[in-house]
Amino acid sequence: MTTAPPTPPHTDAAAFVAALRRLKAWSGLSYRRLERHAADAGHSLPYSTAATMLGRERLPREELVVAFVAACGVREAEAEAWVDARTTIACGHVNSPLARDRVNSGPKRSWRSRWAFVGAAALVTALLGGAVASGAVTDDQEVQETRTSLRL
Repeated sequence: MTTAPPTPPHTDAAAFVAALRRLKAWSGLSYRRLERHAADAGHSLPYSTAATMLGRERLPREELVVAFVAACGVREAEAEAWVDARTTIACGHVNSPLARDRVNSGPKRSWRSRWAFVGAAALVTALLGGAVASGAVTDDQEVQETRTSLRL
């Protein structure tokens, strides 16, 4: 650790997590040692959580960033820069052209909302099918004919 630690980007979550990976490489610590260093600094950072955090492209929670940066050996102003960068990305105050393109391209539906729509459509179809099969939805003429044939 004779060189300066990597600096956090202010672009997007994927770049931020990639910089966290570089920070781990810079520290030279294993996930278990990161867990111990975080505990020594007064933070909770299970090794499995750190590994999962670095394996995703999503922005980690602020308390994880604080614990991870402290465990890697980054202190004071440099550590605050990591938290500030995370907050900037989380709040969407990024001035990069890529972020502006995403805002201008319109909303993109997540896979969860797509599956929720498919599930709702399947539920409606099942309910209507059940109603038809049970006779709740019938033709009035058919009901009249059945009633008159039973009276004879």
